[in-house]
Amino acid sequence: MKATSLITKSEPFLTWLVSWKNALPTLNLDGINPERTMLLSSDLIRGFCTEGPLASSRIQGIVPEVVKLFNVLHKRGVRHFILTQDAHDETAAEFDAYGAHCVAGTRESETIPELVVLPYSETFITFPKNSISSTLGTGLNKWLDAHPALETFFIVGDCTDICIYEAALDLRLRANVAKRREARVIVPADCVQTYDMPVEKALELGTLPHDGDLLHHIFLYQMALNGIEIVAHVA
Repeated sequence: MKATSLITKSEPFLTWLVSWKNALPTLNLDGINPERTMLLSSDLIRGFCTEGPLASSRIQGIVPEVVKLFNVLHKRGVRHFILTQDAHDETAAEFDAYGAHCVAGTRESETIPELVVLPYSETFITFPKNSISSTLGTGLNKWLDAHPALETFFIVGDCTDICIYEAALDLRLRANVAKRREARVIVPADCVQTYDMPVEKALELGTLPHDGDLLHHIFLYQMALNGIEIVAHVA
């Protein structure tokens, strides 16, 4: 198929997709039980926000809204805050796809200071990860097994189409397998983002291009398609 044919064929869907994204609802927290709620923050570390080869101003741009959500949930009584964060060993297989980044013990693997300075940050539970998965090899599944009453899962961070998608889908499928229809996996669109790699820059670097805006929209939709709640904002 030619690119022009694909673009023409996909235009109605893409037009709808933008309208869908623009019409996402605001979530009111009334009715959510704070004792049965957790927030999962994926990869809000220096290496994706402010320094290193994968740092992105797009991802740093969501930090203020993420901090607001942390504070709103904490004020509401939520006490389960989980951070899953890249802390790769120096020979991580993932480097074949993304290049070396966020090696354990370096500044790139450190939690962003905006979260560290929160007065309740000592209560955060951090799971280092050596891949895009928040659950494989991290101890998170064991932690979730120890907290079976949890039923509402907020997910924030980066990247929408990589670690966020994987984490949200994993939590949704975990609930589906257990037939837990009451479980809610919620992704606020203003608290997740992905990186951008223009075609010209990718060709220069010898890597794969990555359209941040397009993939952000498509993977929000893909999560919604799988029963994950996508909202514009949490009030």
